[in-house]
Formats: sequence, C-alpha cells, structure tokens
Amino acid sequence: MLQKSLKLKERYDELTELIMKPEIIADNKEWKKLVKERSGLEELVEVRNALEKVVADFEANEQSLKTETDSEMIALYKEENHELKKQKDELENKLQILLLPKDEDDDKDCIVEIRGAAGGEESALFAGVLMNMYIRYAERQHWKYEVNDLSETEIGGVKECSLTIRGKDVFSKMKYESGVHRVQRVPETESQGRVHTSTATVAVLPEVEDVDVEILDKDIKVDTYRSSGAGGQHVNKTESAIRITHFPTGIVVTCQDERSQIKNRERAMSILKSKLYSFYKEQADSKYAANRKSQVGTGDRSERIRTYNYPQGRITDHRINYSIFNIEPFLDGDMGELVSALQTADQQAMLEAMGKNE
Repeated sequence: MLQKSLKLKERYDELTELIMKPEIIADNKEWKKLVKERSGLEELVEVRNALEKVVADFEANEQSLKTETDSEMIALYKEENHELKKQKDELENKLQILLLPKDEDDDKDCIVEIRGAAGGEESALFAGVLMNMYIRYAERQHWKYEVNDLSETEIGGVKECSLTIRGKDVFSKMKYESGVHRVQRVPETESQGRVHTSTATVAVLPEVEDVDVEILDKDIKVDTYRSSGAGGQHVNKTESAIRITHFPTGIVVTCQDERSQIKNRERAMSILKSKLYSFYKEQADSKYAANRKSQVGTGDRSERIRTYNYPQGRITDHRINYSIFNIEPFLDGDMGELVSALQTADQQAMLEAMGKNE
C-alpha cells in the first residue's frame, strides 16, 4: 500500500515545487489548477507519512525486543507495539479509502432541483421542507447558496425549485440526495388527522466549467418572460426571467431569481451546461450500469431512496437500511450522520468490488 501511494506522493512533491515557480505563479489559471490538484493529494500524503512513521516505530521496537533483557522494558515495548498495531490498521484502512478511484465531480459545486411529485398540495409542501433542509445544511457546512428558480403554490408549497450550492466538496456530499423522497405525515391540509404518504423528487447535478460542455447557438432557443412570485413592484413589470430550450436533448431551463435579464441568462446557461454534462455522462456510463448499481452514490433519481416518517420521528435511508430518530434536527439541516454513513457504505462497496476484481 505504501508502494502504491508512492507515485502520488512524488506527484505531490512535484506540485509543491511547481506552484512556487514564478512562471507558474504568473499564469493564474494554471497555478489554481495545480494548487487544486495538490490540495486533493494533501490528506493522502499526510496519512501515508503517518503510516510510514508507525511502521518504522513498530519495526524498531521489534528489533529492540530481540536484544532486550529487562522485563519492564520488554513489557513496555510490547504494550507500545499493541497500540502501534491498532494505529497501523486504522491508517491502512484510511489510506486504502483515499486510494480509491475518485469521482471526478466530487470537488465540484452543485445544482439541486426539487419537485413535488405524488400527493398534490402535500407533495409541494414537502418539497418546500426539503428545500429549506438543504439550505440549512448548506449554512451548517458554511457553503454559499442561491435560488435560481422557484415556483410556489398558493399555500406556500413548492412546485419546483432550483438551487446552486457552492463550497468545499459540495457534490461529494450532496450527490447522495438524488432520488425520490417519501414523507408520511398528517398533512396541513388534512382535517381528519390521517397519515398520508406523498413524494418529492430531488436531482443533484455537478456544476460544470465552460470547458466541460459546448453549447452551439443554433441548438438553443432563448425566451424572456415576466418573473412571478415574490419581488414587489419588479414582478410582472419587466421581462427579466429567462427560459432556454436545448433542441438536441429537449432540456428546458428557467431562471427568474435575478432582477437582471443578463444575470438570469448567465445562470440559466450555467444550469443548462450542468444538465447537458450529466445527460451525456449518464449515456456514457450506461454500459457500466451493472457495476454502478453496487455504489450508493449513483442511485437513479426515479428510485425511492428515503422515507421521512413524522409520527415515529424516523428517517430511513433505504439504500443502506439506515434509520435516524431525530427528524426535526435532520430537517433543520443536521444531516451529517447520514451523509457520513452513505459515504462509508459507498466506499465499502467500492472496496469490495475492487477485491472481487483483483
């Protein structure tokens, strides 16, 4: 394992030298690219160095035990090696996970789309709960977010909405949210006190850079229209909202949150690029569908992934059969425990898959 990570450590050392060169610093784009690559290797190198030290200390103690005659020192060396063995196992496991193939999108920002599905007005109300949950989660993670588009119902539900979330490793955590979310609760619109089941869908897309997707002018149609929703006198007075239709795929994107038509167009184009990136990537990945099914993070958006049971205060993620009994804090953005469990299950599935292929 140390040998396997040696090339990555050498690359890290090479990058450390490169980013200090004046000609690299002068090229801001290249410098940022190399700094980002180095940052991605930093934890792996730290773990590798720690593992090297633990292995060296363990071997030094083993050598000392061969010549040591003092019983107290022998006991001390053995006790220390017992602890070093535990540290070695933990560091090896951590290094093994860090050596797993990276999802190239993990360090990207993301676009989150939420829609009410089955259940009428109640599904729209639940979609609003999910939107607020992700906003609170973003705030807890110190990420930045903005609302791209929001279509509300008369009683405060959300027909559909689009958020952009930006920060460190956003997609690596948010990607597990794609799929169908089911809620079981007594609806605000229900007077009989009966528990109803409804659903909302969530799609999480990596936000892509300009270099990732090319959009030709002949392939799109751009329409402007008047914004709707909150906004005071500005609403319905100017055609600042944007709708872009991509003819080859039929994908339609709307953005009306910004007051400027130019800004709405920029945001809509960014979202369209992310949708096209995901569209073409899914097509390319379809041939590997059998392998991808074993991974938690690649669930289709049509798959029911989670149930929120209000009467029992329980949230169950069906992909890993994991339940949490703290529904109120969870809906307030305290999602860390479940996200960690999903990441761990994903990593274990990848390790098992690699073990079978070796």
